[in-house]
Amino acid sequence: MKDGAFSIRSGDALIVIDPQNDFCPGGTLAVGGGDAIMPGINALAANFPTIVVTQDWHPAGHSSFASSHPSSRPFDTIRLPYGEQVLWPDHCIQGSPGAAFHADIGETIRRAALIVRKGYNPDVDSYSAFFENDKTTRTGLAGFLRDKRVTRCVFVGLAYDFCVAWSALDAVREGFEAVVLKDHTRAIGMPLAGGGTTVSEAEERFAAAGVALI
Repeated sequence: MKDGAFSIRSGDALIVIDPQNDFCPGGTLAVGGGDAIMPGINALAANFPTIVVTQDWHPAGHSSFASSHPSSRPFDTIRLPYGEQVLWPDHCIQGSPGAAFHADIGETIRRAALIVRKGYNPDVDSYSAFFENDKTTRTGLAGFLRDKRVTRCVFVGLAYDFCVAWSALDAVREGFEAVVLKDHTRAIGMPLAGGGTTVSEAEERFAAAGVALI
């Protein structure tokens, strides 16, 4: 599917990933330009039959926070019982202003059929809209989408190379078509030890899994 070829279908769901204050400029885990995509998402959402929004919702002291590991720093990678985990600055703590949705996404939130909170288990992080990072604990989103007769998930939001990417890949794993609208996302872009970045890694995985990148 080439740029410009995208059109909305009756079986589509728009999945808006983590449009929250802490991922926007001024937040504790700010993604460059994260706020700039919000008006465009609002305009796009008006055309979709089904909208789902995810919300990072961490308890204080979450295991994915660098502050929970005194010998570590933000963006270090460690092994936790469920696998490799990037350690983040404290962010999106339940009930905090940083966990709230960005003001410019309000119309999308109003029209959302479902808000999926993730990362509330203090011992397991959750990037994907479908699974926690143990890759076995489900959020329930797949069943909801099937009940709504959704066949294709269209992903926007933050951040492109983490929560958006994991969600799109898991959508394919769950039997849905998946599309990422890149202009409506922004990336963290962490360098990888073996070369490349988390962006290039995500896009390689998109190509292998059949995720359409528009």
